[in-house]
Amino acid sequence: MSLRQVDFSKVLTDDQVYDHMMRSYDQLGRDWIVHQWSWMNNVYQAFKDHYKYLIVISLVEKTLQFYDQMNIKYTFDQFYSKSYLQIEKFSITELCEKLQLPKETVRRKVLELEKLGVLKRIKKQIIIDRSVFSQVKPERQIKLTAKYIYLISEILNKDGIYTKKIDSKYIEQIIKRNFSLCWRWFYRMQIPMIIGYHEAFEDVATFHLWGTVVMNQAFNYKKDISDTNVHSLTPDYIKFNKGIVTDQENDQTRGVSAMSLSDMTNIPRATVIRKCKYLIMRGYLKLNDKKQYVLTGMNIDKLIPYQKKVFKNKAKFLRKTLNLITIS
Repeated sequence: MSLRQVDFSKVLTDDQVYDHMMRSYDQLGRDWIVHQWSWMNNVYQAFKDHYKYLIVISLVEKTLQFYDQMNIKYTFDQFYSKSYLQIEKFSITELCEKLQLPKETVRRKVLELEKLGVLKRIKKQIIIDRSVFSQVKPERQIKLTAKYIYLISEILNKDGIYTKKIDSKYIEQIIKRNFSLCWRWFYRMQIPMIIGYHEAFEDVATFHLWGTVVMNQAFNYKKDISDTNVHSLTPDYIKFNKGIVTDQENDQTRGVSAMSLSDMTNIPRATVIRKCKYLIMRGYLKLNDKKQYVLTGMNIDKLIPYQKKVFKNKAKFLRKTLNLITIS
């Protein structure tokens, strides 16, 4: 059997991906916001409770880590071939440390998951019963993630640091073929994101609603971007975020109402109103003349520290996946 060698000149680094991603954020911002908003909606839909799903995927990620350590790989179809997943043993303390949540909260959510039949103890085994909750197979999420990876690859191609020409379909195939590995990387990007925004907003549902307002304005943003190469890490990111706020100030018809927020997220309207009041009090949102929620300029300064952590984790996920595609 011939020994295959890796051409390390074609291997990406985290810094390369991060730098080029940030320089081109004005081209990527809307797609990234849609990617994350769609995932947050799926997180909530499973149990109508963000934290329950966060616990479930944290246990799945731990199990995927074990598979990786043991060099066990499952394709997408293999991973979902059964209606249950046996997971590693866990402790409440371990979950609290990973999710940075109070012990009382985690213990209560775990008990609720057991009552729902999601977590079951069968003899010495602990299983997740996939048949009792929705949003099990991430078919649509893989498509969205593959599309975003494709957009990144196009930018890296243009900048001359990634030479492989790929399309979204091919990326989907690679992710599904290496599902247990790629989705562990995906969770290692997403779980810290939720934890970070939980700290920033003191509640994940509050972040979800704020993110929905962001997505609405990002979609309505009439950007006028030139193709000039920007050699700093921040201008395009700052320009995009300032743009969606300023554009709203120039057009008072683009906010989103409490009813629309509820329809878009399936979060009850009374909860939406209560949490949006909190966001207004903290300076993240304001009401326009039509009593619709819009962003304030305060968001950029407050959230940059959290965004940088999210983007660093995103760069790691993209780097690993693109390098896997390179050698596949």
